[in-house]
Amino acid sequence: MLRFDEIGVLPEPGDNVAISSRRLEAGTVIDVAGTPVTLPHTVLEGHRFVARPVATGEPLLSWHTPFARALRDLEVGDYVCTPTSLAAVAARGVDGLPREPSARNETLDPYQLDETALNLGRQVTSVEQPGTFLGYPREQGPAGTRNHVVLLATSSRSSGFVTELAQRIDEEFVVPVAHTEGGEDGTPNNLRLLLATLAGFALNPNVGAVLIVDTDGELVSGQAIKNFMAEQGYPPIRVPHAYFTRKAGFEADLAAAGQLVAPWLPVVAAQARQEVPLADLWIGLQCGGSDAFSGVSANPLSGAVAREVIRHGGIAVLAETDELIGAEGYVLKNVRDLPTARKFLRTVQSFKERVGWHGHTAEGNPSGGNVYRGLYNIVLKSVGAARKLDRDVRLDHVIDYAAPMPGHGFVFMDSPGNDLESVAGQVASGCNLIFFTTGNGSITNFPFVPTIKFVTTTTRYDLLHAEMDVDAGRYLTGTPMDDLTTETFDLTVRVASGEPSAGERAGHSQVSIWRNWRQNGPREGISITTDGRTTRNLLDLPAEDRDAPLPGAPLDLAGYAASGAAASAAAPAAPAAASAVLQLLRVDGRVVPEAVGLILPTSLCSGQIALRLATQGELERWASDAVTRMVALPHTEGCGSSGGASEETFARTMLGYLLHPNTRLALLLEHGCEKTHNDYFRSRLVEAGADPSRFGWASIQADGGLDAVTGRVRDWFGSFNLPAPEEVPSTLGELTVALEARGPLTPETAEALALTGREIVAAGGTAVLSSRGALLADKTFRYAAFGSPAAVGPTIAHGQRFTAKGWHVMRMPGTDWMETVTGFGAAGVQLVLAHVASGTLSAQRFVPVVEFSSDPETVAQYGDDLDAVASGNSQQQATAALVTLAAVASRQLIPKAVASGNVGFQITRGLLGTSM
Repeated sequence: MLRFDEIGVLPEPGDNVAISSRRLEAGTVIDVAGTPVTLPHTVLEGHRFVARPVATGEPLLSWHTPFARALRDLEVGDYVCTPTSLAAVAARGVDGLPREPSARNETLDPYQLDETALNLGRQVTSVEQPGTFLGYPREQGPAGTRNHVVLLATSSRSSGFVTELAQRIDEEFVVPVAHTEGGEDGTPNNLRLLLATLAGFALNPNVGAVLIVDTDGELVSGQAIKNFMAEQGYPPIRVPHAYFTRKAGFEADLAAAGQLVAPWLPVVAAQARQEVPLADLWIGLQCGGSDAFSGVSANPLSGAVAREVIRHGGIAVLAETDELIGAEGYVLKNVRDLPTARKFLRTVQSFKERVGWHGHTAEGNPSGGNVYRGLYNIVLKSVGAARKLDRDVRLDHVIDYAAPMPGHGFVFMDSPGNDLESVAGQVASGCNLIFFTTGNGSITNFPFVPTIKFVTTTTRYDLLHAEMDVDAGRYLTGTPMDDLTTETFDLTVRVASGEPSAGERAGHSQVSIWRNWRQNGPREGISITTDGRTTRNLLDLPAEDRDAPLPGAPLDLAGYAASGAAASAAAPAAPAAASAVLQLLRVDGRVVPEAVGLILPTSLCSGQIALRLATQGELERWASDAVTRMVALPHTEGCGSSGGASEETFARTMLGYLLHPNTRLALLLEHGCEKTHNDYFRSRLVEAGADPSRFGWASIQADGGLDAVTGRVRDWFGSFNLPAPEEVPSTLGELTVALEARGPLTPETAEALALTGREIVAAGGTAVLSSRGALLADKTFRYAAFGSPAAVGPTIAHGQRFTAKGWHVMRMPGTDWMETVTGFGAAGVQLVLAHVASGTLSAQRFVPVVEFSSDPETVAQYGDDLDAVASGNSQQQATAALVTLAAVASRQLIPKAVASGNVGFQITRGLLGTSM
């Protein structure tokens, strides 16, 4: 028989449910105040059980806060589970569960502020002798805790460039800031936030020099950042800096940019740390991969250390707006003044409205990992997250995402619950150190601001000790919080003074800025009221809004031509290269251009690790001769975003790559706490009729960290004894090719692309177009390709596999190039042929992109980046395109963008996806 205090944790005295500190199997006997109690069901670690009887309809309390209500009379030892939590646990195959939930989630009523009872308290008392740390003094603002040269992409169009530039400079203190935003045509809804974030990055105290990189003619440019900073009253950038616009070939631009950066390197490297006041320490408070103990151990500890930093004159910044919904009363328990309280509540309400425009509520925030680890709903998650605000600390300021700090003390910054997007905002506001609390063991880091990781339990710390800094779980086993606070405060000063954090020692990081959202106001049929009670049926929404799958049959050209204008002239003749013989590969009974070994991260947090593993696997030939190359596809999805339609598009895209004809071996790499974890994709594969045992499965958290998961992935790829692919002569009919045009298009080139597609389809292959692309909008192309200029609609949803070969049109919710080509790949496209004018494109990591141009100015300016130059009439241009396609498909030519490292990958959120 186990004692209650051995296995149960009451968040606060007076709560009527306890948190289980270990997994308890059904039948376990517990001594509760001298009475033996037999557990009727399995209770997982972090899940709750009844500590004193609760009648039907009565609230279940944690931190004295109702989070659910009993669906029946509950006795001591009964497992507390809601419909969502029970489903999440059952999906993981746990035995011993009840058939029915025992509780329902508490309704989220809008918080009502009693202004007459507001506590306008004092901030914590300052220390008599403020401390110091060793930092890098700046001419303006606080000192830096680090001193980096930052290569800053203004939009996704330059992300591949700054990443490759940093690799070639190859200095540890030179870091790229690559992200997914600003790459579309037109003005994004997040433009103001994006400009504020980029400006804030450039001014962050950890930046010793910065190169701001854009591409010619784009909306989000260096000039746009300068204009924004001037309009908003930002101070000038006082560290060495330059603005660089890409206007030539990739290699030439790399050389030119490198020459700008080179003089800064010795200057930045030579700068020495000096003693600076702890008032210069500005800490961003974050949590990710939270569990039931986050609000008991790690979050209170980070809040206590932040309190001490404030006592020394520093700043602490809380964020993640949707993870405070339900905890408004706690946040406002001590506030500077009434306007601050009102601004906080307006910020929460505004976030609810924006999410509501997309058909979601805050209840969608907790990830699958959160729920599995005991955070049943947003109330539990929010109250636990709010504990990063120490009970003795006053809320001083409320700011917008990425806004400059208005003063010292405790600050709340508006942001989504998406960890990486929220961290980016804090860094842009000036934070030079991040406290990151985690239950599951989140390993994410930021490129130029160190992160100190607090893990909630000793068990998880021991499993992931190489990736974690602080074992907050010691509080659960008897170490006083004051002792932990003193230890962690000392660690904070050491890290601020240059001691590497665990994340810095691991050497990986990533950036994600608050992603664009598509809806900018309420729309009938989509939006829901912000009280969280209005429901709507996803299936009632327009098919385009929810990106619903289509039948997948190709265009009916006979019916299409009959509906359009009658042909007045003979169709153009076939190009000379139409009968070219390709050298493809026979792999496992199919003929393909290549055989890929794929490492697919299930969410954003495992993306950079997947990339490192694929690079290592390629160098060490983990799969031997079974694959032609190893590929990883890092992205920003799978956690920290809404569900519903955008999740369906995401899952369809991921499965498209797992089941792609070019994929020979594929392993899924989960972080471990995401919504779309390995078990999620096992179920999705079964639904798609695929056998999950064909694939490899690895988990950064569950397998025990980076070294352990590296061994697991290496062993899986090395476990096969497959024959090398056999080269066989083939035709265009074996290929699925996407056709694309970016920039101005002449009638001859439009006709040439139509001829190219016709030859592929006539040979038995497939040609795919984007519904938002320039080709489909061009009447000359439609007439030459289909025999009629009449408009056509999509045949497949974004990333959907087609059911028969022929001409296909893929639905595309936006115009972002990388999202477009990623959708092509998921649909089964093996090569992309793109005509470019007024600039070139980044390649995609999985699908080779062949770029050609017939525009003389483009050829003169960007000729080094082109795979082919087309000239003459439409037949001659089509011949050039087909010859180049055949060479790439036969592995005789590597596209220029791929060879130079200008690559990317990004998944769309569609029209209804939003950060949460």
